[in-house]
Parts: sequence; C-alpha cells; structure tokens
Amino acid sequence: MKQLILHIPHSSTNIPLKDGYLVDDEFLEAEMLKLTDWHTDDLFQSEEDISIIANFSRVFCDPERFSDDEQEVMAKVGMGVLYERSDAGQIIRRVTPELRERILNQYYWKHHQQLNEAVRSQLGKYGQTLIIDCHSYPDTPLLRDLHQETGRPDFNIGTDPYHTPQSLIDFSIEFFKNKGYSLGVDWPYKGSIVPMEYYQKDKRVQTIMLEVNRKLYLKEPSNNKSKKYMETKEVVMDYLQEIKINL
Repeated sequence: MKQLILHIPHSSTNIPLKDGYLVDDEFLEAEMLKLTDWHTDDLFQSEEDISIIANFSRVFCDPERFSDDEQEVMAKVGMGVLYERSDAGQIIRRVTPELRERILNQYYWKHHQQLNEAVRSQLGKYGQTLIIDCHSYPDTPLLRDLHQETGRPDFNIGTDPYHTPQSLIDFSIEFFKNKGYSLGVDWPYKGSIVPMEYYQKDKRVQTIMLEVNRKLYLKEPSNNKSKKYMETKEVVMDYLQEIKINL
C-alpha cells in the first residue's frame, strides 16, 4: 500500500455559522468537550499519507451522518447530519430547510467531494485505496450512544462487510494483541466510511475505522493530554506503518 487516506471528521471545534442556535457559546463549548474527537488530527498525523480533515465541528455538521435524515438512525434523537439536540436531549438549534441546504452545500458536500477526489486519485495511481476512518471515544458511554455497556476497550476497529478485507481485520487483532492493548471489533462503534459512489460497488476501495479510547491519551473528562499521549500516538503511527508494509 503506497499511501493511506486518513479521514478525520470530528477533530475540529469550529462553528462557522451560528444561525439557528438557541444556546450560548458556553453551552456549545461544553457539548463539544464531550463530542469532539480531541487531537485526532495530530494522533493520526502522517505527512506521507493523504489527510481529509473536516474544518468544522460535528456539533455544527457531522460529515459521517447520512445527509438524508430518513436514512440516519441518529436523526431520531435529533443528532442527524445537523445536530438539533444535545447529547442530553436538549434542543440546541432550529434548522430550517433553507439553513439545511446552505450548510450541506457549503460544508458537508464539499468535505465529501475532497474524500471522493482522494479516492479517485488513488484508484487512478495504484488501482486500489484504503481509507482509515480516524476517531476517538470516551471511556464512559455518551447518553445517546446506541451501546451503553461499560468496560470499553483500549481501541476499536469498525468494519464494513463489503469493503473491509478479513486479512485487515485479522492483522488489526494481532497487532493490538501484540502491543498489549484490548481491542473491540465493531464495538462500541461499528462501520467505516466509504464514498457513496463506490459503496457496495467497488472492492478496490477498502476501509477500516480505528478508534482510540480517550482514557489512553487524555485526562478525562478534560481535553488535556495525559502523560501517555505520545505513547498512544506512537501505537497509532506503528499501526498505520505496519498496514502499509504488510497489506
């Protein structure tokens, strides 16, 4: 594998437009503290690979949600592509059809266009591509998480039955076992992003999600780095490098 595509959707705290919000900045900052995948733009930083980083907060627009709320399970709790409720269920924003269209066109679709272009370029150069969907998660489940079980693993990989080869799953399990870390497979979160134009159509587009438990690198519940931050980053870097060498 020559280059990886590193998709980093939830590291930003930027809210470009305040239109529609019913809560103040202090509330939004508290919500972002819980929901941001802190420092993943650095944990997964690799100059030799292609990084697609969303430059807006997921609290503003979540690029990993379906654009159509009818297809998005989290829309049922007000946390579809444009969050209208907080993790605790409080209404935080009123989204008109006009505002929805504006945000999707100016932010959501432009982000996905970047990802699509990176995939298209990799297929043209190498005949295949691998997307690493880069995330982190709190050790204690969020209120709106679909899985509320405790005892979360150190790392988690999310897979897709069509686009994630079994060899990559097996490699990941062995890698983290050898490093002495616990690993969830599609738990506590499952799946991994694939551009819709290739989804279930082109096996040359491979994907796997890697999520890091924030207890490994943060002083939870803050966003401050812990003493094990660099150690955790080295594990992530080793994982990416080993994938390119072995797969």
